[in-house]
Amino acid sequence: MPMLGTIIETFDETPDIKTFRVVLKDEAAMRAFRFEPGQVAQLSVFGTGESTFVICSPPTRMDYLQFSVMRVGELTHRLHTLREGDPVGIRAPLGNHFDHQSMRGKDIVFIGGGLGLAPLRTLLLYMLDKRADYGNITLIYGGRSPEHLCFKAELAEWAARGDMRVELTVDTPDKLWAHRTGVVPAVLTDLAMSPQNAVAVTCGPPIMIRFTIMALEKLGFADEQIVTTLERRMKCGVGLCGRCNIGGKFVCVDGPVFTQAQLKGLPQEF
Repeated sequence: MPMLGTIIETFDETPDIKTFRVVLKDEAAMRAFRFEPGQVAQLSVFGTGESTFVICSPPTRMDYLQFSVMRVGELTHRLHTLREGDPVGIRAPLGNHFDHQSMRGKDIVFIGGGLGLAPLRTLLLYMLDKRADYGNITLIYGGRSPEHLCFKAELAEWAARGDMRVELTVDTPDKLWAHRTGVVPAVLTDLAMSPQNAVAVTCGPPIMIRFTIMALEKLGFADEQIVTTLERRMKCGVGLCGRCNIGGKFVCVDGPVFTQAQLKGLPQEF
């Protein structure tokens, strides 16, 4: 059954993506809530339905749970009409998570496109909060245009930190754009990121992921070094409806986080 949550803040990321910060109405339940980077929640709008969204705030920062939602259908249209103080239902945490323990001591390459930065954000912030546990951190992130990039203020903050590398790119720049122009996989290839003691974590549009994986393989990354998340495939979240299956796997039960080694044994996803 969903837990009752309350929206405490909303703000626009792009023309069609809105971020929500939510707390559980039961304060004791909120204090006791635990999850891992990469896990997801089913958000419900009462009278409309529910859908799956990654928890894009990290478990190291528990003042609220953050979700970023693209307006694409009836449920997300209704979500976009909600404001501070409105109720939502939350079923969470669901699914598996990024294996951040096995990534300790390694260089991490985050590769995202559009709203695909949301699941990367939770792991990135977790690692920044535990910065000494990880090696070099690089973020390669792109979108259709500057206005379609999410978390713009944080991108500037991360670029100014000094303990991570941020490479931004867009397909169509405007007159003020001061970063790269081009698709994300091309930037990855141009940077020639080393696979030595490294893990690549990627999420974005399927076509971007497909060519990103190809670029990583050409750079020498092994299948076990490439990680992605497929939460967009999830429906019921608990393995009952069967609509998220890939071969014999259910994304909501066996995922949503998979290595490329795991995906290679399944029907083509990207």
